[in-house]
Order: sequence, then C-alpha cells, then structure tokens
Amino acid sequence: MAGQTLPKRLQRRADFLRLAAQGRKLVRPGFLLQAIANAPELRIGFTATKKLGNAVTRNRAKRRLREAARLVLAERPGLTAELVLVARRETCTMDFARLHGQLAAALHEAAP
Repeated sequence: MAGQTLPKRLQRRADFLRLAAQGRKLVRPGFLLQAIANAPELRIGFTATKKLGNAVTRNRAKRRLREAARLVLAERPGLTAELVLVARRETCTMDFARLHGQLAAALHEAAP
C-alpha cells in the first residue's frame, strides 16, 4: 500500500460544524465518526479535543486515526462521502488492528 495518500482534507471550521450538525454519528470505543454519504467527493477531517490530553497525546491519536483511515479507504475506491474522525481516550491505547477493524465496520455502516 506504499504511496497511497489520504483524500482531500476538511480544514475549515464551518465544514466540521456542518458535519457535526447534519452528519450521521457512529460512536465506537476508539473514535467518533461523523459522516455524510453521497457527497460530491471524498473528504476527511481529524480532530482531538484538549480533554484527550496534552499536544503529544492529541497528535498521536490523530496520527493513528490518519493511518487507519488511509488503510481503510484504500480498500474502498470510489467512495464519495465527507467524514470527520474525532479521537477518544482509547484511540491512543487500543491495539491498532482493533482500531482499523472498528473503522472499517463503522465506515461500512455509515456509507454502504
């Protein structure tokens, strides 16, 4: 899977707020997924609140989510959705294979 990159990123606060208000929410132990299926293109955003911990902890959680998303989205070519992944406390400590599996199942449920 070398060389594969993430799709376009959500970066504006307005996009994150729109997904929080209108998107479907799926809560898993490792993350919260907010999704709008059938968007014009695939875009994804990542966030971690200060409740999670210091900057090192938040950045580690987002790195783990980015890598899991990269692997899962490589298995789903042609997907058009807008996604936001919100890190939770367990994001940093859970086994990566379990995090990957939860994300794959949640994505299948949110955007079949």
